[in-house]
Amino acid sequence: MPTKILSSTIISLSSFCQNPVNSLRKSEKGILTILKNYHPVMYAITPKRLAELLNLEAMSKQNNNMLIDNNFNNYKINSDIYTPIGKYAMYDGWKPDNDFIRQAAIWGITLNKPVTSAELSIFISYWNAEGSLFHHVQWQQKLARSLQISRANNFDKQKNHIIQLTNQNLNIPEGFRG
Repeated sequence: MPTKILSSTIISLSSFCQNPVNSLRKSEKGILTILKNYHPVMYAITPKRLAELLNLEAMSKQNNNMLIDNNFNNYKINSDIYTPIGKYAMYDGWKPDNDFIRQAAIWGITLNKPVTSAELSIFISYWNAEGSLFHHVQWQQKLARSLQISRANNFDKQKNHIIQLTNQNLNIPEGFRG
């Protein structure tokens, strides 16, 4: 998994080459950016910091599904709903919370009817293939935006259907030869 490493300690390539070990020891948070002509050419990282980053990566790959307690943050949640903790990839069987429509309204998205199984299936299959990682609330926000856009597009398609006649006056105009 690629990881973005941010470094606040910068050194020139020539200074780094003179004493690389000492330069790395003096670096802030064990990460060092090495520049040549004001452009980064490489990064150096201490073994301790590398171990920390690898540990974080390993923890992010663990299966973090847990059963949520009914008293968690004083919210009423069914104890049979499994909600992954942290960021996770979309999976088959994912469902939004029971109060999803209310939450969507808080986010500024008005949904007039609940999510249909077809809409949820389309959303899950798209994001399952994508492989992106998001928190549960972020997945719900994506679903709400997706529903808002798709429902608006479907409404427009029904409104402007090609077969529907806009002018019900079917008289042949005077002078028209057909």
